[in-house]
Amino acid sequence: METPTRETGGFADIGLARIDTDRTRRTGLPEVVFAAGKTPDAIVATMSTLYATSGFALATRVLPEYAPGLIARLPGVVYNESARTLRLGTLPPTGHAIGVLCAGTSDLPVADEAADVLEAFGHVVLRRTDVGVAGLHRLVSDFSELESARALVVVAGMEGTLPSVVAGLTRVPVIAVPTSVGYGAAFEGIAALLAMLSSCAPGIGVVNIDNGFGAAALAHKIAIGS
Repeated sequence: METPTRETGGFADIGLARIDTDRTRRTGLPEVVFAAGKTPDAIVATMSTLYATSGFALATRVLPEYAPGLIARLPGVVYNESARTLRLGTLPPTGHAIGVLCAGTSDLPVADEAADVLEAFGHVVLRRTDVGVAGLHRLVSDFSELESARALVVVAGMEGTLPSVVAGLTRVPVIAVPTSVGYGAAFEGIAALLAMLSSCAPGIGVVNIDNGFGAAALAHKIAIGS
């Protein structure tokens, strides 16, 4: 799709959006398309402009029903259905490892979003899945490898305890991600969010409910800034 573009003052004006082409230099993070609420035409136009500008484009929260049409219109694009990410290209390897842990397999979509974004940003991702507090032996059985990570993204729903446990075991920075997984009293992630904010383990950063991308962005900044 051809999109009329006007470059001016660090952004590309394509009519429907002003794409921040200077964001990586300014903040260390590229502009990433939040696809929720956007039409396929808008996603294609924005990603095409980003890719033409920098050789890299990433969109999050892409609806599965949009994926076939977007794949047909964006040659070389890769869609991750679980993570709901759409990617053109990958940023250069950073040489850093970042851990992504999730308490249960129901938390996987959020953990996958974080992991896919981190891989797109050039990091090696160390995954640990289904290591929740109902069976902590699963977490500690091979925990030592995670000590090499620059940051740990820890994803949990229900009562949201896992980040506190992990933060009590390591000096690696922990980024806690509450998910909307849980029974009625979990209040769609609010219980996990409040538990993480109230953690007894000091030094935990907490992002919004189901915000795998936000956790990945913070982990990336920790990694490249250290």
